[in-house]
Amino acid sequence: MSDTTTGSGAGKLRGSIGVVGIVFLVIAAAAPLTAIGGALPVMIAIGNGAGAPTAYLIAALVLLVFSVGYAAMSSHMVDTGAFYAYVAKGLGESCGLGAAGLALLTYTAIQAAVYGLAAATIQGLVVQYGGPDLPWWMWALVLIALVAVLGYRSIDLGAKVLGVLLVLEIGIILALSFGVLVRGGAAGIDFASFTPTSFFSGSPGVALMFAIASFIGFEATAIYGEEARNPRRTIPIATYAAVIVIGLVYALASWAVVLAFGSDNVSAAAAADPAGLTFAAAAHFLGGPAADVMAIMLVTSLFAALLAFHNAISRYVFALARKGAAPRALSRTHAKHGSPHVGSVAQTISATVVVGVFALVGADPVLELFTWMAGLATVSILVLMVLTSVAIIAFFARTRLDTRIWHTRIAPVLGCVGLVAVTGLVLDNFTTLIGGSALLADILLAVIALFFVAGLVVARVTRQNRAGVERDRELTPTI
Repeated sequence: MSDTTTGSGAGKLRGSIGVVGIVFLVIAAAAPLTAIGGALPVMIAIGNGAGAPTAYLIAALVLLVFSVGYAAMSSHMVDTGAFYAYVAKGLGESCGLGAAGLALLTYTAIQAAVYGLAAATIQGLVVQYGGPDLPWWMWALVLIALVAVLGYRSIDLGAKVLGVLLVLEIGIILALSFGVLVRGGAAGIDFASFTPTSFFSGSPGVALMFAIASFIGFEATAIYGEEARNPRRTIPIATYAAVIVIGLVYALASWAVVLAFGSDNVSAAAAADPAGLTFAAAAHFLGGPAADVMAIMLVTSLFAALLAFHNAISRYVFALARKGAAPRALSRTHAKHGSPHVGSVAQTISATVVVGVFALVGADPVLELFTWMAGLATVSILVLMVLTSVAIIAFFARTRLDTRIWHTRIAPVLGCVGLVAVTGLVLDNFTTLIGGSALLADILLAVIALFFVAGLVVARVTRQNRAGVERDRELTPTI
């Protein structure tokens, strides 16, 4: 993709972010504390109980195998469009723009979901500590403003902020994990969570569904290719590191939460108090103040995820604009910061609109905004990864740029099969995931199909416009 946009610093992102910085960005998007404090208790209660840690390991394994081909292809391209660019390279521009529609839907939906959860969490904490009982949407607007400021600036600044927040977040998770293990949990240390019996108990499909949803954001490593030092080496390493770190943290922390209540009792405890399960474990094994700190850090975890998703969306629209599939103004970069600042502003506006619509209709920020949008994003990202897997296989089969059988054939095929299986499980349990009706599930799935089709339409219009420009050039007489 060439730099054809006029304007200061247009068309080329700048930055010097390394492996650690990129890993911070993508792990922040996964929001580990949010997964352990929010999703895990529900996963235990309605999923497979004590077998939840194994679900995280299986999800990590599937995504790690997928990452082999993803990382191999990243060595042959550096593009901030990530999945969109990969699909376009492997399956053609039309499918690529269809994938771009899914990507924008995924990140916009998951960011809106997190805004709802974060705003509701802040509202509850402020009231708990004696502050004013303000509407949740006011806190959402405050968060949008903070994210807008950091998203407008250089990616290096955002990575530093996320780095600090992520170190604190992982620190409290590990403190809880080791606190439980050192004190022997509620009934001693056991490994029942990692047995086939535990994994297949209850509803393992629901557990896998939540586990995969907790990894959303890991794939964003390729988005920062243009802003990375030595991207052909940095992106593959960051991708593997992100999946491994996220998977191990989830497995360890979820195992610790299971042990905190006992393998035989954790399901009942989670069903009785899903919102407070992890914090109750922290209060018992680390003390009351630690639970308070964890509750506050849940907010910083959510903020880190918001900033990471904001960065991802603004770079997607930048890539689309540079390709000619979105307004050209969105492909401008800031003269000083080297950031896609116009795309960042556009993303801030879109987030405000989505949150505003839910606020105007009086929707619940958690039961509706968070639940519906998170479910929508989960299915959308899985479809997108399946498309990317097929694109990777097609790319290497056509170009023969890499002859390593494991990296270009076996691993991509296995990853694709695994993702298709997980997608089937998610679709089978989609109504449960969104906590709504079958009609609502059908509507949300139709939205996913609509965004993919919209991308195909944009591709067709873009081709026609280019053909018209070329005809005009041929008919224009030269002097």
